[in-house]
Amino acid sequence: MFGEWGQTNEDECRLVLDLALESGINFIDTADVYAFGESETILGNVLKGRRDDVVLATKFHEPMGEDPNRRGNSRRWITKAVDDSLRRLQTDWIDLYQVHRPDPSCDIDQTLGALTDLVRAGKVRAIGTSTFPAEQLVMAQWVAEKRGRERFVTEQPPYSIFARAVEASVLPACQDLDLGVIVWSPLNGGWLTGKYQRGKELPGDSRAARNPDHFDYDHPVRQRKLDLVEALLNVADEAGITLTQLALAFTLEHPAVTAAIVGPRTPQQLADQIPAADIALDTAVLDAIDALIEPGFNVNQAETGWVTPALLPGQRRRPR
Repeated sequence: MFGEWGQTNEDECRLVLDLALESGINFIDTADVYAFGESETILGNVLKGRRDDVVLATKFHEPMGEDPNRRGNSRRWITKAVDDSLRRLQTDWIDLYQVHRPDPSCDIDQTLGALTDLVRAGKVRAIGTSTFPAEQLVMAQWVAEKRGRERFVTEQPPYSIFARAVEASVLPACQDLDLGVIVWSPLNGGWLTGKYQRGKELPGDSRAARNPDHFDYDHPVRQRKLDLVEALLNVADEAGITLTQLALAFTLEHPAVTAAIVGPRTPQQLADQIPAADIALDTAVLDAIDALIEPGFNVNQAETGWVTPALLPGQRRRPR
């Protein structure tokens, strides 16, 4: 959330980082595309003198300009993107370099080959994926073994009470492949903080107000989510915790999940989220959640994070 997409005040960003480190958080995740480099730049500034205190992760793949060569998973772009990220982050190495999305136009062996060279050069310590379907995770592991490449060691999928599709195949595949799992959007973009409720005005500083094109507040699923938030607030109240803490603790209960990524804009938001790491939800609470949102399904199907091109209109039928 550092940068135009969240918090632009560098002093406030530094306070968030200070509290995170003081609380025992030592993993920081960003990406080149977050605010188109601004997130990495701010993070590099506020991390000065403390680089060795954190495991630093970033990503490549998404477009970084109009040039079609400045995107994707090709060797050409990876070798350029990593140097750009290193410069913005003001560091000599990236602890975890992640492929932000699959790239069907690029052979996974080319991607793994380029990333393997970065590991051997010392620019990158480990490699991972984000929002990969189970079958591509398996394929990548097979290619790494057969071709002598570095293997992906983590996957970063979308996972929350409202987005549970990864429970069906991605999380089991990660367990089988011994991949660390770092889930993104455990608060479903803010829905699971309780800030969006029926009869209440849309908060002016909310993600729905700031980035309506990237939020489903005006989507047909809105009424369904408002109903579920109301029910989940009752579940959280009965458990004696906040909805935010319930949502984060829920993701951490899954045996495949290593960590949940939080994106606070302020120290106050982070302070509310930190206790979730020590909350263990009992069976009754988990059963109550399952009764509201069916395991293995998303409330909004669009929140899978990535759709295979095979489902696009032009790919569904054979040309006649």
